[in-house]
Amino acid sequence: MRQWLYPIVIALCFMPFISPAIALLIGLIFSFIGIKHPTLHKYTSKTLQVSIVLMGFGMSLSDVIASSKTGFIETIISVTVVMFLGIVLGKLLKVEKNTSLLIASGTAICGGSAIAAVAPIINSKSYQTSFALIVVFVLNAVALFIFPVIGRQLGLSQEAFGNWAAIAIHDTSSVVGAGAIYGEKALQVATTVKLIRALWIIPLALIIAFVNKSEDKKSIKFPWFILFFVLAIIFANLFPSLQSSYDHFSWLGRRGMVVALFLIGSNITVSEIKKSGPRSFILGITLWIIISVGSLFFLTL
Repeated sequence: MRQWLYPIVIALCFMPFISPAIALLIGLIFSFIGIKHPTLHKYTSKTLQVSIVLMGFGMSLSDVIASSKTGFIETIISVTVVMFLGIVLGKLLKVEKNTSLLIASGTAICGGSAIAAVAPIINSKSYQTSFALIVVFVLNAVALFIFPVIGRQLGLSQEAFGNWAAIAIHDTSSVVGAGAIYGEKALQVATTVKLIRALWIIPLALIIAFVNKSEDKKSIKFPWFILFFVLAIIFANLFPSLQSSYDHFSWLGRRGMVVALFLIGSNITVSEIKKSGPRSFILGITLWIIISVGSLFFLTL
């Protein structure tokens, strides 16, 4: 009888008051009190992939192309450094490989969206994906409040703060929030640079797919949904007259991501949490501090 709670919560995930973090929390609560569904969890990966493709319709290439060269170069440097440090620190802290890759991807690019894109490629388990998402959501909440305060204390310009927020804060929503708090110019810069980082999902996913090839088959498991993601971006920019439809697709993708996070959270166990929880948080916090301090130092030189 309690299984009927699943379709109810899934329906609620399409409501604006259910955020990704809340959906994940509800899923975790379901798991802890023993409410399971026999079949829905097998659709988690497909839900993630379809959501990523649909969100591609909401990305504007013109905004990205018009962004500053400086922001693009800083993004290349930050993504490369964070991914490298994430893998190295993950080994030192003895965090599972998949969890390290997910946390590093989320820190380097755009939080939950990057984690959702990489998770199906590396066949991550539910608890690995869940912990990476939890780390990102917690640090996002902290950054939203403390970044504007730090920026004002240090006397950062609107442009400098916008770049810093886009590089050092994980999810786009928190980047936009922090930029809006700091000022109109900071918001514009932060949003534009964040778009550049979001596009790095494409090459990163392809690189991870190549490196993570099967040891048995010695072949690459190509992430076809990333190709469809690219096609969605291109199609939306070639036929701008259908913008109202693209807005609906993008919204459906964002809400689909919320549904996927609920399913991910509901499929983990307490034993899995004990297995990698604390070390995952240490890895995520360490990476976040390094990229925050390092990018701030680079921007204020």
